[in-house]
Amino acid sequence: MGSIGFESSGTEVVTVDVIEAKGLIQTSHVYLDVRTVEEFRKGHVDAEKIINIPYMFNTPEGRVKNPDFLKEVSSTCKKEDHLIVGCQSGVRSLYATADLLAGGFKDVSNMGGGYLDWVKNEFPVKALVTKKEL
Repeated sequence: MGSIGFESSGTEVVTVDVIEAKGLIQTSHVYLDVRTVEEFRKGHVDAEKIINIPYMFNTPEGRVKNPDFLKEVSSTCKKEDHLIVGCQSGVRSLYATADLLAGGFKDVSNMGGGYLDWVKNEFPVKALVTKKEL
């Protein structure tokens, strides 16, 4: 279990693998899912403390960054909260984590591999859609 560094605007992002992330989520960390609401509803990490705030939105022109992302996270979480940020594969969460750190959040880690790796490890998931909606 190692951490991988990524620097963006002078802020180093710590990436943890899904095994380490699972341990942190089960103890003190909040899981921040930055995928779209549609992705979240189809299936997400089963965690007691989980929040879904999209980092990007799907538009007819493609994906667009959520202009209120930092404001939305700040209205839900304190800057001192312990956060694990995850997305589908680990790319959006990397940028979201860098933005949160640059925005003054103190303890934020990116979950490398994202939801896809979580599922691959057969960790518990939840879905909010019924079979009819699929």
